Amino acid sequence: MHHHSRLTALILSLPALAAAAALPAPASAAPARTAGPLAAPAAPVNSAPVTVARYTFDTGTVGGGRIADRSGRGSALTVRRADGGSIHFNGTTSDKYAAFTAPCAASAATCPRVLLEGTDDADLDPGTRLFRWGATVRLTKAQVTDSSNVMQKGVADTDSQWKMQIGANQGKAQCVVVGTGSDTAVAHIVRSSSGIADNKWHDIMCQRSGANLTVYVDGTARGHVTIPATLSISNSLPLRIGGPNFHTRSDMFHGLLDDVWARVG
Repeated sequence: MHHHSRLTALILSLPALAAAAALPAPASAAPARTAGPLAAPAAPVNSAPVTVARYTFDTGTVGGGRIADRSGRGSALTVRRADGGSIHFNGTTSDKYAAFTAPCAASAATCPRVLLEGTDDADLDPGTRLFRWGATVRLTKAQVTDSSNVMQKGVADTDSQWKMQIGANQGKAQCVVVGTGSDTAVAHIVRSSSGIADNKWHDIMCQRSGANLTVYVDGTARGHVTIPATLSISNSLPLRIGGPNFHTRSDMFHGLLDDVWARVG
């Protein structure tokens, strides 16, 4: 049995966001994990926070095998597979999580791969605005074979990117942003102060606020870097969860995943 709190609900409990419209409440809490209260991020500037994508996986796949967005603004996710990759939705009847395909042996000629793909949604191109993205993850060190890409819009060789990943060497939570134009060649990365690949559930949040990029683990800021305040993020690629692409060796996520979300403002 496992229990995981909803990171989005914790954000909405902050006094700074008390007036924001509440997210849909989860149907029920799943068994055996708790997380501390989220440290208050920087106050939104110019606009109220809006949840632009949220995937709880509680209903598994619906409507032709797609995964429903719970924010009312995002697109449904399509399950994409290669070389026998699979994804399962485990947990209780009303509170499920996604279990991604296991890593393959280093000597394997081909590796099973699976990712979830949305659409090129303008709401997920934040430009220079305050932007947060998060997920609840659980994985072991053995499941981090390369940098494990949890969620992203844009890949390394496109015009800008935002991403969350788990680092290959020490299993640290990482937030990555790349800006458009002249900033495209520079990847700004913040890493959590300690690893999270310990087979326990962790709430991870990335926050870009002006000239600051911060990673939160279980409600506490665990790393920060300075980025250009003018850095703008916008690209024509879809939201992808669980991997960047289907290259033979790619930074696929192989653990358990729940409550993936993004907020603007």
